[in-house]
Amino acid sequence: MKAILQNIQKSFHALPVPDNVKINEIYPCIALAFLTLETDTLSVDHEGFDHILQINYCHRGRIGWKMGNGNSLYLGPGDFSLHSMDTCAASSITLPDRSYEGLVICIDLKQLTQTPPEILAGTRITGEFLLNKFCRDGAFTSLAGNEEAERIFSAFYASSEPFQLSWQKVKVLELLLYLGRLEINSRNQLTEYQSEQIETIREIHDLLITHMEQRFTIETLSKQYLMNPTTLKSMFKSVYGTSIAAHIKKHRMEKAAKLLRETDLSIAEIAAQVGYDSQSKFTSAFKETFGQLPKSCRRQTFLLQTIP
Repeated sequence: MKAILQNIQKSFHALPVPDNVKINEIYPCIALAFLTLETDTLSVDHEGFDHILQINYCHRGRIGWKMGNGNSLYLGPGDFSLHSMDTCAASSITLPDRSYEGLVICIDLKQLTQTPPEILAGTRITGEFLLNKFCRDGAFTSLAGNEEAERIFSAFYASSEPFQLSWQKVKVLELLLYLGRLEINSRNQLTEYQSEQIETIREIHDLLITHMEQRFTIETLSKQYLMNPTTLKSMFKSVYGTSIAAHIKKHRMEKAAKLLRETDLSIAEIAAQVGYDSQSKFTSAFKETFGQLPKSCRRQTFLLQTIP
């Protein structure tokens, strides 16, 4: 198990703060790591252990993998994935929101078969069973979150000392029993996309964020980037978690709030800088987002600056 733990640590060697990876040995064949990442991209560099199953669960933010086979996929809050560690040995990770919280569970499939936790003895949940169900022929199984899976995964974050390890032991077994009876179908699997398409979506995102003063229609973007409008909208939501309109509105409002706090620009000028030709429409959108008018936001900022 020591070699497995070392390999997990090595796989995240590029993290900005290596200490933010906390690894716990749950059973001799199972390790758990909590991740908190604050970056754009990082590379995955570890040995290709084909007998180590890696389970990833997204707790907050979004995370995407660019795999060696040329495909990319993304997990959002509640989603989870399973693959053997040789599948991601030559991949890169993207964080669309520049932040991510999640957990990784690594299982030595050979050791699970040979010496399983007592409660699993005599069940069909062996290393060979998990490998064939989720990782056959190098498959990367990614699944949309659901109520039962969320209840299990989120419980890992609810445990605390002095019962933390015991609680995690119970939840890992519950997770394995859940995976044993989980049916995989087209309705609960996440979509993989060609990495070239994902790069195009990221270019579109950068264009929209860089030029928030402009309004781009789906039709215009579709023609400019030679992508079907339906595909464009679907892929954008897969990568960034929301529709194009909702995502860009969030960035517009954040920029507007920053300009209100840090500049003397008029509200009309700020509205224009974030893509609103009508001050009243901007004011309405701002109040909908923050629960207050732009004038109130600026007034509060002024009061905070003048309080001794």
